[in-house]
Amino acid sequence: MITDDDCVYGNVREVVRARLQERDICVKDVRLNGSAASHVLHQDSGLGYKDLDLIFGVSLKNDQAFRLVKDVVLDCLLDFLPTGICKERISPLTLKEAYVQKLVKVCNETDRWSLISLSNNTGKNVELKFVDSLRRQFEFSVDSFQISLDSLLLFDRCSETPMSESFHPTVVGESVYGDFVEALDHLYNRIIATRSPEEIRGGGLLKYCHLLVRGFRARSEADMKQMQRYMCSRFFIDFPDIGEQQRKLEAYLQNHFAGMEHKRYECLMTLHEVVNESTVCLMGHERRQTLNLISMLALRVLAEQNAIPTITNVTCYYQPAPYVQDINFSNYYIAHVHSPRMGTSSYQTWLPCS
Repeated sequence: MITDDDCVYGNVREVVRARLQERDICVKDVRLNGSAASHVLHQDSGLGYKDLDLIFGVSLKNDQAFRLVKDVVLDCLLDFLPTGICKERISPLTLKEAYVQKLVKVCNETDRWSLISLSNNTGKNVELKFVDSLRRQFEFSVDSFQISLDSLLLFDRCSETPMSESFHPTVVGESVYGDFVEALDHLYNRIIATRSPEEIRGGGLLKYCHLLVRGFRARSEADMKQMQRYMCSRFFIDFPDIGEQQRKLEAYLQNHFAGMEHKRYECLMTLHEVVNESTVCLMGHERRQTLNLISMLALRVLAEQNAIPTITNVTCYYQPAPYVQDINFSNYYIAHVHSPRMGTSSYQTWLPCS
């Protein structure tokens, strides 16, 4: 079971839902999502969990609804401030700057959702996602699980007897991958599988390499090669510029390896191998440019860990930019969806929140 900050996590979930309903925003359901849900289903998967992801099913018909959701969450933060603080003197802007790490708004023909990530000094943020519609809700089968929390909320409101291992309500889990039994088998056996990787923003390439580093593998060589080709193609469609690639890689390393810094080098070397073997959509100089970028970042990681090997000559192809230590996600922005420029097909994309 998840034990870190359980009390705060449960309170946030209940307070946010109650405040939304007070403001006439109907909450259809509340779900635990992603790696946290996977961890509940199988604690020894090797995935762990980075954040506590909650999905609130709501109606977001217009910009006013988006703003109202944001205002409700910021107002709820006041309830969790330490005793003795003068809450009347704290403005919403102050709360946002102090506690909100990320604000995302996506609004197009197929996707209407908003994400508010509340930072946590222990490294596991509380991510509140308010979803009206979302065409794709997963990257790989092993992070496609959702657990409905409605029965827990009802039990907490109605029962005078506290929950225990022997006395608790039944909860329902599902996989948005499509087949719960198959996805659970993938989780238990550390199998990498997905559907239509070309629909995932960035192709899921970085998450794929992350899974490889954690001991997951594709079911077959053929599956692996096909996935890698699609993922590499989509990655370079969404991030064609070398500067965009560098920003994406730096942000991913910073956000997904807290407490596992020693795995950053291995992940970069895995990415280098995959790009080197599977990139078919780039001209030669673009491919070399990306491979050199990955090598440069890997060398930087070794330097940060004081683990640079004793070699006589090191060629640095690019002057490293200052390492991104604190990315400013304080602005509320609209994420524009990119359409692939390949063939005649047009795919809507899913914007990863982490």
